[in-house]
Parts: sequence; structure tokens; C-alpha cells
Amino acid sequence: MTDRPGAAIPGLSPVLVLENSPAQRRLLATLLRKWGHPVTVCDSPEQALDILSREAIPIILTDWMMPGMSGPDFCRAFRRMDRESYGYVILLTSKSEKSEIVLGLEAGADDFVTKPVNPHELRARIRAGERIVAMQGELVSQNRKISSTLAELQTLYDALDRDLVEAKRLQESLVRETFRPVQNGSVALLLRSSGHVGGDLVGFFPIPGNRIGVFSLDVSGHGVTSALLAARMAGLLGTAAPEQNVALVQARGGHWVALPPDDVARKLNQMMFEEVETDLYFTLCLADVDLETGNTRMVQAGHPHPAILRSGGQVDWVGEGGMPIGLLPGARFETVEFQLNPGDRLLLHSDGFTECANPAGGYLGEDGLAELVTRHANAPADGFLPKILKELEAYSSRPDFDDDVSAICLSFTP
Repeated sequence: MTDRPGAAIPGLSPVLVLENSPAQRRLLATLLRKWGHPVTVCDSPEQALDILSREAIPIILTDWMMPGMSGPDFCRAFRRMDRESYGYVILLTSKSEKSEIVLGLEAGADDFVTKPVNPHELRARIRAGERIVAMQGELVSQNRKISSTLAELQTLYDALDRDLVEAKRLQESLVRETFRPVQNGSVALLLRSSGHVGGDLVGFFPIPGNRIGVFSLDVSGHGVTSALLAARMAGLLGTAAPEQNVALVQARGGHWVALPPDDVARKLNQMMFEEVETDLYFTLCLADVDLETGNTRMVQAGHPHPAILRSGGQVDWVGEGGMPIGLLPGARFETVEFQLNPGDRLLLHSDGFTECANPAGGYLGEDGLAELVTRHANAPADGFLPKILKELEAYSSRPDFDDDVSAICLSFTP
């Protein structure tokens, strides 16, 4: 049977009373209605479970001793129900032994009221239950908001991830070729970003007079902003159109000539402060190589020292270090000169090589890179960098690196 008459006070929680004693049912229902609670009364656990499966009644008063199903058994059955809102269960019992109380709590009861029921105690425990239910309801509401927000964030993340995949493809297109034969030699390029996009860049451009410019740069930081700055540098250096290349100027008579490498570095440094206006900076190694004589002019602006793999297997490190570009206005840069001999290979590389870590926490360093380069000294020009990369993967014990890895290798074979 159910009994729901009486005026309820808005804001007070509905209460279900499960009691097989008619006198106790009537007493509890009268007290609850007097306090303003909507009341549903039941005389059997099966009836109560049926109602609770359809209605989100938050407070349940249930007797311990009932025919067919005890109060703890009812609690277990109730807790197995699939309800979104929480139900606060108060057991009415004459039992006071600790073992019995533990049994009730383990069955799913939240609180106890001993018989005969004290109205003030019952009202206080119901209010405590209302507070618990209210907090649970707030948690459910917040969880819904969090779930909704996470779903929106996941949608945005998926869209961003797709954009980054496309950005990676576009960045890889900046290095359109991995190998190019040139007069008296060849150029091989390698670019491996550690994430979706990175700040490394390698490239080359022709210089009138059977010369070639090769460069390697590494923008500080990682991610989209670094990749954008690298892309801008690609437009200033990695282009065959002389009028768009910052390293070339038009001389009297209309022909194009190359600026000294240190002038190119100063020009880029000034541009970083006057036009780019960013907190980013980049390291650069730019070499101007005469493909007839092997004479090379180079500026090293904070970039790792280039390696020359001599034809006899010896590795020489060249360069004077220098300041990165975009770090200090008015920074000074110096051009150094050295000679490439027939059979030599000039390797410009990022610090992703020398700072590559192994599982033990060690770093490859210049000595380790020199060993890898020497080991593959006889590799063909188009297979030299892939072999070095494979060795680097073996050294780190994984195919993904912590930093971008890039290199350009000029083989001088007149």
C-alpha cells in the first residue's frame, strides 16, 4: 500500500517509509508530514523497491525486522539498483550491538535510529541525510558539466590534432628533397620532428659562380610558434629565387652575389628585433661552399659545431660558436674559412644528435657523433644520413626523440 496525502513544504526532501507495522507507519508518516515532507509509505520491501526503481526518492526509512526480507537485505537490493541520484537509507532498529551496526553499514545503510523513535533525533538524522543528498546532487551536476566540457575539449583537440598533422606535412614539404646531386658533389637532407611540428630546418640554395649555400637552423622551443618561425626562415633562405633570398644581393650590372655569412646573420638578427618581435630565437649554421675549389666560408650562430668527415676517415670540428640570432640586438658574428678536399663530407646538424639520450641517461655528444660518422664513412652519399639516423635510434632505444633531429650533408667530389 502507498499513502501520500498531506501538504508538503517546498524544498524538503520526499521520504519513503518502509515499515510492516501499521501503527509505526502511521506514526512516522504523521511526524514527517507535520515537518513538511512528502511521504510515501510501503508495507513490503518488494513494493518499496518497485517504487524506488521509478521515482528518485532521496530519503528512505526502513525497518530492520520485516518478513521475507530484512532491512540489510533490502539495503543490498536497493544499492544494486541503477539510480543516478543517491538514496540515503536510515535503518530503524532496536538492535544496538556493534556487530549488528557493522552489518547494516556493510549492507549499504547510511545511518541508524533506534526504536522507540525519538522525533528530535529522527528529524536531525533526516536533515543530515538531506545535506548528504544535496552534496551528491551537486557533484552529479558538476560531473555533467565536466563531462560536457571534456567532450567539447575532445572535439577541439581532435580538430587541432588534424590541423597539426596537416601542419607536419606542410613543414616536411619545406624539405622537398632528401637528396640532390650538384656539380662536383651532392647534398643530402634529414628532418625528423620530435612532435607534430618542430623548429628545425635544413636547406640549400644555389649561388652564382658554381657555389652553393647550405644551412641548418634550430628555433628555440617546440610546437606551432617555433614551426612558424622556421617556416619564415625557409622563405628567407631556402629559396632558389635570388630576389627572395636574404643571403643574396643584386650587384651593379644586375647580377646576384652572396653576402658574407656573418652579414647574413647580422641581417637576420636585426630582422628578428625589428620585424618579427618575438621572444623566440634560433641558432644557425650557414656555409657558402665553392664547388670548384672547396673553399668554404661559414658563420656559426650558436649552432652545434659542424663536422667534416675527411676522405681518410678523420673527423674535424669547425666553427667558432657565436651568439644565437634574435637573442641580443647588435650581436656580433664572425665568418670563418676552411677547406673541403675531394672526398670530404661537411655535416651541419642540430643538437638533437649530440644531446640524444640513451636509456642510462648518457648523451651521444660530439665524440659519439664522430664515431657514428666514421663508422659509415664509406656509405653512399644518399644513404649516409639514413644510416646515421638508424644508429641514433638504436642509441636511444626508441624511434621517437626528445628533440627535433635534422642535418644536411654536403659531399664534395670534384
